[in-house]
Amino acid sequence: MTSAKPVRVLFLIDSIWGAGGAEMSLLRLVEHLPAQGYACRVITFHADEVSKGFLARFPCPVEVWPMKSLRHWSTLGLLKRLRRLVRQEKFDIVHTFFPASDLLFGPAAKFSGARVLISGRRDMGIVRQSWHRWAYRRMRGTYDQVQTVSESVRRYAIDTDGLDPERVLTIHNGVDAGVVVDASENLDSLREELGCVPGCPVVTMVANIRRIKGIDVFLRAAALVKQRFPDTVFLIAGVFGTNAEHITYKEEVVALRKALDLERKVRFLGSSTQVQRILALSDVFALPSRSEGFSNALLEAMACGIPPVVSAVGGNPEVVEDGVNGFLVPSGDSAAVADRVMRLLADPALRQRLGAAARQRVLERFTVEVMVRQVADAYSALLDTKALAREGAALFSQP
Repeated sequence: MTSAKPVRVLFLIDSIWGAGGAEMSLLRLVEHLPAQGYACRVITFHADEVSKGFLARFPCPVEVWPMKSLRHWSTLGLLKRLRRLVRQEKFDIVHTFFPASDLLFGPAAKFSGARVLISGRRDMGIVRQSWHRWAYRRMRGTYDQVQTVSESVRRYAIDTDGLDPERVLTIHNGVDAGVVVDASENLDSLREELGCVPGCPVVTMVANIRRIKGIDVFLRAAALVKQRFPDTVFLIAGVFGTNAEHITYKEEVVALRKALDLERKVRFLGSSTQVQRILALSDVFALPSRSEGFSNALLEAMACGIPPVVSAVGGNPEVVEDGVNGFLVPSGDSAAVADRVMRLLADPALRQRLGAAARQRVLERFTVEVMVRQVADAYSALLDTKALAREGAALFSQP
């Protein structure tokens, strides 16, 4: 760090609905960056009443600037407001998450005087439309750096957006591996609440109910596991979406659960504040996603010593080494998911060995401390480069 004064960072994120992957990573950054010499502020353009409790956890100023849509005339007022704020507060760094922030508000902040603009990329383009692809290519020169959550996302961003590889840096998500519920804790009340009798196997999935997460694959795998281990309970912690596509998928998976005779075995838990305790009573974690940037839920399960069975997509293979600290399966292959889950349920020693290796992997490479240090180092390097460029320009401009 080149200055004793706190470096001012403005985070712009399209929406904060609750404790999703991007939201949790952002929360962890603003909790820990001040110790590295950074002062943080957050602006989001979509939030609701449900997210208020989550927003209250942020230790820095968080503002909600409601936006109707990118094309609505009122968005111009938000851009003017942002320009005034950036000029007044003189932010050193603007760090964006998701398309509206990446493509509109972030560049506007840079053109208003922010020294550094960083775009955070967290997925394999699963929500992009054709105009997004065009816009990201057009705006690629605006970013001083693009930070991706996995090498898979990095390769996607370089190939799809035409980015200079030198400007694209992978910084994996990190979790607080110290926040783990001791398996010896009395979890009887939670077991009773979830309908898990003592001794029954528990297979857990933590993901919002989206087609991309493969809930239907999980259900088909559960039906196969049930044939061999009929006492198994399957838990899905995550919320149903509210747009038309998500509602259609909700109806599909609810009907599939009924058709597979799993209504008494599969529990949709919704949003839960007890994820760590749920993981503590689980035997296996499953995440058969069709696409994945880099999963916080996977890291949290591994930090708890729960062996994972995950699809070999996106960033998952960067965390899970097949047969060493978990199992990788082909995307969409419910039979493969069921086979690996049953292998773990049938072999407690294997379960313990892979679970211990999973936790060790997280402790070595995927903690909050590692993530924050890498982000802070990247910020510092970018600011130093900018300072040297200014000094060089001033030197050459002298008569």
